Amino acid sequence: MRLSDFILENLEPILQAWEDFARTIETPGADLDSEALRDHAEQMLRAIVSDLRTKQTKREQAAKSQGQAPSYDEETAAETHAMTRLMAGFTIDQMVSEYRALRTSVVSQWMRQVKDGTPINVDDMTRFHEAIDQALAESIASYSRAVEASRNVFLGILGHDLRTPLGAILLGADMLRRSEGAEARATKVANQIYTSVRRASQIVGDLLDLTRCQMGPGIPVKTADIDLSHVCERVVEEIRAFHPEAMVLFDAKTPVQGQFDGARMEQVFSNIISNAVQHGDNQFSITVELENSEDCAIFTVHNSGEPIPEDVLPFIFNPMGRFSQRSAIDHGPTEGLGLGLFIASEIVASHNGSIDVSSDSSGGTTFLVKLPITKPPLHP
Repeated sequence: MRLSDFILENLEPILQAWEDFARTIETPGADLDSEALRDHAEQMLRAIVSDLRTKQTKREQAAKSQGQAPSYDEETAAETHAMTRLMAGFTIDQMVSEYRALRTSVVSQWMRQVKDGTPINVDDMTRFHEAIDQALAESIASYSRAVEASRNVFLGILGHDLRTPLGAILLGADMLRRSEGAEARATKVANQIYTSVRRASQIVGDLLDLTRCQMGPGIPVKTADIDLSHVCERVVEEIRAFHPEAMVLFDAKTPVQGQFDGARMEQVFSNIISNAVQHGDNQFSITVELENSEDCAIFTVHNSGEPIPEDVLPFIFNPMGRFSQRSAIDHGPTEGLGLGLFIASEIVASHNGSIDVSSDSSGGTTFLVKLPITKPPLHP
């Protein structure tokens, strides 16, 4: 008996074995009924049968083994199954375990037929494993896309909803710290609240920018004719005020006039300089330079201190690449999300520029940003 015929003739016991296994998986939601536990298993099995009965060349088999199976416009049963399991509270590991159980159920029942003298077709077994692997790959991809999309939506809602209360606290703290006749202690507390909430607002802004980058083409910029040296100088003065212990030296050799998004470039300057203050050795000065060079704005920040670890350097502008279980344990949650440099790199990319970093124990750490200077159009 061919495996495809065996599956159709034994559909009910195979589905029952799937249901029995799925029932043993503990999820946070209410217990699922028989129909929900079987979900799209029957459609997947019928799709496997259809695949087994379809002729396949050696080239097509090789392509499928390398994850290059034909794609379809309509959602497959395996993709839909992943979505329903996610909504039911299944983890991705639990969903994968269902496929292992399905594979075992079909193979074990078919082997019992073989022991009774039924001849076996080896190609059928190979094709069956290919079909199961393909369905599993489709489910994992669908599950991962859904998780990523829901995470992005969550971050967007979180950032949007937090902005209003943070803005109210920031305004109140600013009024308190500027109040005449207030006690020194009250003014100090108001300043601390103002600084902390301002930092929280920056984190919320970074989260919103991260969401924009992952859900769209990148960070949008609105350019205007501005002098970047004034923008950079304002940021440096602000950082000096917030970090009086740091020696930040600023040198703008010439005006840097061009088409830039001033507010976004403030983020770039602030994120990179703040990073140098946070990770540099405050016994040494931090050098900030801005100049024109060959129709490009050149912005550099140099600090001394511990170099960026070699294993982190390639992922310095990618917070996801820098994350690992080991680093989370070694450094703890106080190291932050590391979104600042990622946001800076995305803004620079939106200006068609480049950002690089070099770091070693002898020369310190230097961030280098190059932005093409676009002149405003001439009006007749």
